[in-house]
Amino acid sequence: MATLTPRAQQRRARTVLLLIAGIPVAMMLAATALWWAVDSGHVDVLDSVGTANHGTLITPPRSLSGTLFQHEGVAETLWQDLPVKWRFMVVQRGNDCGDICQQQLYQTRQIHLALGKEFNRVGRIVLSDTSPAAVTLAPGIDDAADSVSQRLDDWLAREHVGILPLTLPAIELAGLVPEILTAPGQWYVVDPAGWIMMRVSDDLHYKDVISDMRFLLKNSGG
Repeated sequence: MATLTPRAQQRRARTVLLLIAGIPVAMMLAATALWWAVDSGHVDVLDSVGTANHGTLITPPRSLSGTLFQHEGVAETLWQDLPVKWRFMVVQRGNDCGDICQQQLYQTRQIHLALGKEFNRVGRIVLSDTSPAAVTLAPGIDDAADSVSQRLDDWLAREHVGILPLTLPAIELAGLVPEILTAPGQWYVVDPAGWIMMRVSDDLHYKDVISDMRFLLKNSGG
């Protein structure tokens, strides 16, 4: 077996060092490229890993980034201004929060609580085309909704502590969630980057939704 010259040994050692140093850099570049592809909607992580999701995936996902919301009727808010979390998004239209609206608020609250130690990684939003101060709580499934109409914002503050009410003009709301116009019995899951990526039917069992959310939380850093 031929013995390498000192110069050849030096070149070989340098090559090995360059390869070792290059592996982390290549991994970082690959991770950055993957994150950009996911964040821009070019790659669907859920489809790639093949999860047996129970909710209905929205393809392509719809971005809330850049959308200007009204908060409490006065403050202009961008999605990027909010804490980075997964979000359950209930959509409320018009001046009345009736059975469907109340059921979705109740359901998302209970699922949120059932997430246990992952509770703080998820938030809830009610997205409306009318300021909650102008929406009445109609008699419905909740004990608080008696024969005397109440303001939705007051009820949310009392019964749904921590939920974030946001408002959009009706035409913008319909563009983001067009299914609501014909099938209001569903709510949405939004990822930390602001992509509406899943819709959940009201008749889907809560354990199935929890299963979906635990998968998403386990396989994401957000």
